[in-house]
Amino acid sequence: AELDGPIIIFGETGTGKKILAKACHEASRRNEEAFLSLNCGSLQDHITETALFGHTSMADGQIETKVGLLEQARGGTLLLDEVGDMSAQLQIKILRVLQNGSYHRIGDEEELQLDVRLICTTQKDLGKLMQDGLFREDLFYRLNMLSLVLPPLRERKSDIIALAERLIKQHSVKLGRKAPKMN
Repeated sequence: AELDGPIIIFGETGTGKKILAKACHEASRRNEEAFLSLNCGSLQDHITETALFGHTSMADGQIETKVGLLEQARGGTLLLDEVGDMSAQLQIKILRVLQNGSYHRIGDEEELQLDVRLICTTQKDLGKLMQDGLFREDLFYRLNMLSLVLPPLRERKSDIIALAERLIKQHSVKLGRKAPKMN
């Protein structure tokens, strides 16, 4: 959590990668600022690019600006969820941002400084994707300042009781009831 550089969290679906990413943010010096998330594989490139970088356009003679996630998360953390699903075009743009330490809103020339910690998650084998030419090696090394592997719950049997107790307590609070004890 104290590392301010990018982190990649590897793990199967349902292992808690997002929860770990949020915990890293909350224990970091950036915890007072935003924690935002973008699923890299769920949107078309132009929508993802607009969501990340924002845009500036002219409408009826007025300048209209939409702030992107990189700007909204300034000083905080941006989670790039399922980074292994990121398109080749988007990989190049993220790499450029990391190399330059700055970016532009789409349609704008103003250079904005990057002040966001990136945490990435993936269930994919990025090493294999790199071998297959589907993930850029240079981007991998920029994002992979620290790797965390989150094993599935079936390999962490000792965590099951603690997790169940937490979930029961969480839902009991929502229902306004006292949490039952587990034996």
